[in-house]
Amino acid sequence: MKIGIISDTHGCADTWEKVYHRYFTGCELIIHAGDILYHGPRNEIPSEYNPKQLITSLNACSIPMIVASGNCDADVDGMVLTMPIQSPYAYIMHEGMPIVVNHGHTLTEHTKREMAERFKVSLFITGHTHVAVLEKHNGITYLNPGSPAMSKRSDGRGTVARLMDHVIEVLDVETGEVLMSERL
Repeated sequence: MKIGIISDTHGCADTWEKVYHRYFTGCELIIHAGDILYHGPRNEIPSEYNPKQLITSLNACSIPMIVASGNCDADVDGMVLTMPIQSPYAYIMHEGMPIVVNHGHTLTEHTKREMAERFKVSLFITGHTHVAVLEKHNGITYLNPGSPAMSKRSDGRGTVARLMDHVIEVLDVETGEVLMSERL
């Protein structure tokens, strides 16, 4: 099992290409936790902001992709992308492992944990904060892969995650360094 996990690409086409070729090639599935194309009104426009190029790259992706809607995703995004944008949750059963994906902008920690326990998920994925988090509570793993191009980490590192053989790794996009890891 190899799954690529990403969030908050915000139209950064060059970073998507880097992540896809370095870390997601050979994946069976890619999970995107939202905020795909638009950069958001509070953020500076990144120099690589090119949503049209990102649309072309995502639509050409041969790996199946599950996408949860983020707070910066609009209906028009779903009209230009060939994969559906699930809203507000995506429920995935992959090789017998239940996974829930939600962007996270409307969830409290309590609500998130309550939902994860009710649906008996192994993995609950969110995005939104642009800061990677990987933690386990009551046998459930909670992951935020951060943002590959618009990080809000104190060290500025862009991050993505990858699930391989029941181990989740949060990776530095530039160096490939494993910053966090957790066995499911």
